[in-house]
Amino acid sequence: MTQDAAKNIDHIDAAILRVLQRDAALSQREVADEVGLSHNACWRRMVRLREAGVIQGQTVRLDLTRLGLGLTVFVMVRTRDHSPDWLKQFRRTVLGIENVIDFFRIAGDYDYMLKIVARDMNDFDLVYQRLIEGAALETVTSYIAMEAIADRRDLPV
Repeated sequence: MTQDAAKNIDHIDAAILRVLQRDAALSQREVADEVGLSHNACWRRMVRLREAGVIQGQTVRLDLTRLGLGLTVFVMVRTRDHSPDWLKQFRRTVLGIENVIDFFRIAGDYDYMLKIVARDMNDFDLVYQRLIEGAALETVTSYIAMEAIADRRDLPV
C-alpha cells in the first residue's frame, strides 16, 4: 500500500476493511448492508481499495489444533555472516520449510525471527534440523508458545 492509499482511507473504507477482516467470505451486498452503503457505492469502494493494493486477495483462517499443528515455536536466529550470498541461501532455506508461517528480519539481539508450527516436539525437531543444515547460523534460540492469547488479530483500521 502506498502512503497516498493510506491517506485516502476514510471512516467508511475503514468500516469496510474491518468487516472484511472479520469475514472475507461475505458477499459485497452483505458488506454494504453492514456498513450502511448502497451496494454500488460499496462495490466501487472495494474495487478502489483492491486497485490501491489495500485489499490483497482473500484468505481463510484455519484452526491449527484441528489440523494437528498444536505446537507453535518462535525461533530467534543470530548470524555472523550478512553477505548477499548467505542471505540468499538462508532465505531459500527458510522459505522452503512449509512449517515456517512467519519470517522477519529484526533489529536487536537477534537478526531473524521465525514463527513455526508443528505437530509435536519430534516434528519441530525435524524442522529445526532442516533449518540449521540449510545455512551457517551463529545462535538459534527457540521459545515454545504455551498459549495463544491473541493470535492473528485483525489490523487496526
